[in-house]
Amino acid sequence: MTYVDGFIIAVPTANKDAFVAHARAMDQVIMEYGALRIVECWGDDVPRGKHTDFFGAVQATDAETVAFSWIEWPDKATRDAFMKKMMDGDDPRFDPKAHPMPFDGKRMVFGGFVPVLDLPD
Repeated sequence: MTYVDGFIIAVPTANKDAFVAHARAMDQVIMEYGALRIVECWGDDVPRGKHTDFFGAVQATDAETVAFSWIEWPDKATRDAFMKKMMDGDDPRFDPKAHPMPFDGKRMVFGGFVPVLDLPD
């Protein structure tokens, strides 16, 4: 079964085009490392909760939009190999000085997940 990385981030709403351009460039590189599918989503109908919500999770301001993304990998080993290369700085395309993120990466919420149900399979 596949392995999935999930992300939520707060992106300045004015940076939407920059976010899409950055994602397009970086996601192509991630696909080179074996990702099967990458989906980048821009918040459209994201309610504010009474106790918790996406906005609170990433400390989004009124001037920011919550983006939700995921990467589907063939397996955890492929994902782990990619993460090691990215974190070790082995690929200059991931250098944040050369390719700054159009959002505050410190407020990104992310994690790896093992699918337990995949419909319609």
